[in-house]
Amino acid sequence: MKLAVLYSGGKDSNLALYRAMLYHDIEVLINLFPMDPESYLFHVPNAKWTTLQAKAIGIPIIQWKTSGEKEKELEDLKRVLEYAISEYEIEGIVTGAIRSTYQAAKFQKVCRELGLWCFNPLWLSDEVELLLNLINNKFKVIITGIFAYPLGKSLLGKVIDMEVIDLFKKFKKKYGLNPAGEGGEIETFVIDAPFFRERIEIVDYEIKYKEYSGVFIIRDAKLVKK
Repeated sequence: MKLAVLYSGGKDSNLALYRAMLYHDIEVLINLFPMDPESYLFHVPNAKWTTLQAKAIGIPIIQWKTSGEKEKELEDLKRVLEYAISEYEIEGIVTGAIRSTYQAAKFQKVCRELGLWCFNPLWLSDEVELLLNLINNKFKVIITGIFAYPLGKSLLGKVIDMEVIDLFKKFKKKYGLNPAGEGGEIETFVIDAPFFRERIEIVDYEIKYKEYSGVFIIRDAKLVKK
């Protein structure tokens, strides 16, 4: 089946892509670029660098600006999917939704209206197992946003490894933090994956942090041979 992937550049959309491409033809990646950093549906930090990720993967990408306003986001999603149907003849979409019924319901609503299949390969995955799956399959994922107590500045830019997973497991038990960050606790960016033809090297960056909230902003990056 010909599918498009709703692609944020983070761990969930890349893992969903990895699983979907085993069984389906991925025609295009779709990145909705929210103008509002408080977007309800779409990933914000470093979204512009998804074009570099797409080049590393070797799949075309559509970058489409969205207002980021709660209701208008769905209208923007519908428009970009209509464009993808016209240009790439897609028959469905892939999302990285795990347990967010808000996200899943909104995506499925638009798909029903357009006659598209909505595939959620990570749905109801155990959050810790999901992180372990990334490590076991040699994904290299950095933390680019933290938005919850007690997450500290030192996590920004850090690669997710066993040390980080153990820390998140501890925070889940003590504070109820979602290890996968689907509640908005963390944002991530993938710099290498099994299906990347080249890996991404971050050349320059900036960290902004205040009171358990911060972002790792990629200023410059390039592709290098693996």
